[in-house]
Amino acid sequence: MIERYTLPEIQAVWSDEKKLHHWLNIEVAACEAMVEKGLVPAECLTPIKEKAAIDIDRMLEIEAVVHHDVIAFLTMLSEKIGAPARFLHLGLTSSDILDTTLGLQFKESLGLISLKIDQLLAAIKKQACKHKLTPIMGRSHGIHAEPTTFGLKLAIWYEEMRRHKTRLEQTLPRVAVGKISGPVGNYSLVEPYVEEYVCQKLGLVPAKISSQIIQRDRHAEYLSILALLASSLDKIATEIRALQKTEVREVEEPFRKGQKGSSAMPHKRNPIICERISGMSRLVRANAQAGFENVALWHERDISHSSVERIILPDSSYTIFYMLHQMTRIIADLTVFPDNMQLNIDKSHGLYFSQRLMLELVLRGLTREKAYTLVQRNAMESWKTKQELKNIILKDDEFLSILPPAELEKCFDISIFLKHAETIFERVFENENIDQP
Repeated sequence: MIERYTLPEIQAVWSDEKKLHHWLNIEVAACEAMVEKGLVPAECLTPIKEKAAIDIDRMLEIEAVVHHDVIAFLTMLSEKIGAPARFLHLGLTSSDILDTTLGLQFKESLGLISLKIDQLLAAIKKQACKHKLTPIMGRSHGIHAEPTTFGLKLAIWYEEMRRHKTRLEQTLPRVAVGKISGPVGNYSLVEPYVEEYVCQKLGLVPAKISSQIIQRDRHAEYLSILALLASSLDKIATEIRALQKTEVREVEEPFRKGQKGSSAMPHKRNPIICERISGMSRLVRANAQAGFENVALWHERDISHSSVERIILPDSSYTIFYMLHQMTRIIADLTVFPDNMQLNIDKSHGLYFSQRLMLELVLRGLTREKAYTLVQRNAMESWKTKQELKNIILKDDEFLSILPPAELEKCFDISIFLKHAETIFERVFENENIDQP
């Protein structure tokens, strides 16, 4: 069933076919470097390049006997190439091949994930510009606070996703690294030049120093970046789910033609994709924790990280790519209900003007404590009676003695909450064209 949630472009990066393709390229490049240094006969290169072919089925047959994937790979190649294959893997250790391949996979994965973030950014921006001045009640602790705009809510998500894109760019040079330095990383039987040659040819940076492995703080960073991204997607999904509640119904995730919401209740339109994103984020965060556990290994290496990474690295890559894909579809086709947003604002009976009223009293000479008490007294009566706050205050002689009715009216203007939306948009979108939805 997991295939339903794995998109082909990211799956290809972590496929066995692509992995073995990288292994072969690394081995051939190392051999080329050794030929240049006169360590390997030049005549061996032609048969290696011409005859080397990957046969996964044969490799698996060998692995079932030797229980070692790289040895099985090399044995399979030697059957194809013949005698010149003895010059492959000279002075190398398995981790030279495995970890350098991971560097390539990280590089490809981050490139694809970055493109997905770009698509999500475009979808968020379009909706944000469309709803730049659409009023919505802002909530703190789940309780009505003051109105904001739906566009500003989206702009927050936009800026957060842009930070994630920056994080990916900053992480890339720390994870797109390779190593060809031998069993404990001291180049005992392989020249440092071979590592430099291989990494340059593959578009990686050589690790400045390694043990038998590339140190796992790099891999933990990769997983951490994905976990942070997953958490932000979870945040957006959770907000949409909350706003889709029947008693709120300010937005709704796409409900496709032919879709059904419940086996029992035909009326249901559930936020199932947002819920799926929230659930998947837990997997990505849990995988990051496993990545932290892999940092501490015995001495120059042990193998306790290997079995874990075979699961968590592709798994997190697949999952975050799918989550970004689905969130982009949700945002692009999000149903927005401005009328319901206004109805929900009206349910507060003007209580959201309380800060404006308190500050006006302060400006007229009252202490903050006294102003707070006066406003709160009327606000509690509005809560209790469900009458408009303004009408309650109009019956409060003490309040009106400080703030006459004509001045009071000016305090109940919702535009105060929207007046700086344009300024914020200019900051977030950096003077891009934000007038066209």
